[in-house]
Amino acid sequence: MLRSVAIVVGTLGLSVAISVVADDKVDGKKVYDTKCAVCHAMGVAGAPKFGDKVAWEPRLKTGNDALVQSVIKGKNAMPPRAGQNASDDEIKAAVAYMADKAK
Repeated sequence: MLRSVAIVVGTLGLSVAISVVADDKVDGKKVYDTKCAVCHAMGVAGAPKFGDKVAWEPRLKTGNDALVQSVIKGKNAMPPRAGQNASDDEIKAAVAYMADKAK
C-alpha cells in the first residue's frame, strides 16, 4: 500500500509540474487578440494603435516593466488591468508582444 501512495504522490507531483510549465508559456498574441485588440486595434480612447511605431516610441523608451505597471495600475482612459481579468503573466506577455511589433 505504501508503494501505491508513493506512485500517486509522484503522479500528482508530475501533474503540478506540468501545469506550472504550461503557465509560464503565455502566448502574447493570443492575449492581445482576446483582451487588448478591442482598444489597441483602432486606437480607442487614445490607446496607441497596435504596430504604430510613432505612437509607441515614447512608451517603449520607458521599458517593458513600466508599460506592464501602466496596464496593471491603469493609465489615462485605460482602467487597471485594461478592464480585463488578466494575470500578471498575461499582461507581461501581451506587453512584450505589442512592444515587439512596434519596434
